[in-house]
Amino acid sequence: MKYLSDYAKSAQTALFDKTGAFFAFGNKQFKKAANPAEKYFSLGSGLFCPQKNYEELAAGLINVQKEAIALDVEENGAESIIQREYFNYESQISMCTTEASAALAGHIAAFPALFSPEKIDEIFKKCFQIAIENDWF
Repeated sequence: MKYLSDYAKSAQTALFDKTGAFFAFGNKQFKKAANPAEKYFSLGSGLFCPQKNYEELAAGLINVQKEAIALDVEENGAESIIQREYFNYESQISMCTTEASAALAGHIAAFPALFSPEKIDEIFKKCFQIAIENDWF
């Protein structure tokens, strides 16, 4: 099963190309990628964008995420996505579902009926039972 990032990757890359955004982790990388005639905004985590394209990039990233979530739900369904995040964060080992729940925040916002707290709790309990049956500890 794909991860949410897999659904966003190509559209996000195209958006970066269109807006001139790039990642740089240090002055050397920044100077190599930046156009000296441009002013840049840092969006954090090493992402830079020409100032003139910042609003387009910010709005585009929100749209890319929304579209990726919609594709993820269409292709996998809520139960499989909840299960993916539960096991991705090894919640059965940590006995904590906080990280898995946080990873579902975009899905919850976009599809609250499919990703209700009750539904998530129900699937997390099923996942824990699967882990017990398969000795995934």
